[in-house]
Amino acid sequence: MTYEFDAPLWVWDARQADTWMFVSVPTDIADEVDELTAPFSHGFGSVRVEVTVGATVWRTSIFPSKAERTYVLPIKKAVRRAEGIQAGDTARVRIELLDVGRR
Repeated sequence: MTYEFDAPLWVWDARQADTWMFVSVPTDIADEVDELTAPFSHGFGSVRVEVTVGATVWRTSIFPSKAERTYVLPIKKAVRRAEGIQAGDTARVRIELLDVGRR
């Protein structure tokens, strides 16, 4: 299953030493992801995905966030640098769920 959406990058400020940036998955997509992946989710409710932002493709996980009330997707520094995006910018994101239908 594949989804595309636009989302602004935001900074997770829980750790002062590192700057972690995320995008939030739109809630309608998150609801569908919940339904599709419940039997396949990993530790902490994470869901493995392949992500495309611009020309950059990588594999990671999306994570449930109580604060955001959706899944959040980390956007690593190498991707931000390669795509010329930073906190506050809106990114076009494509996620493909990797474990749906696998046992």
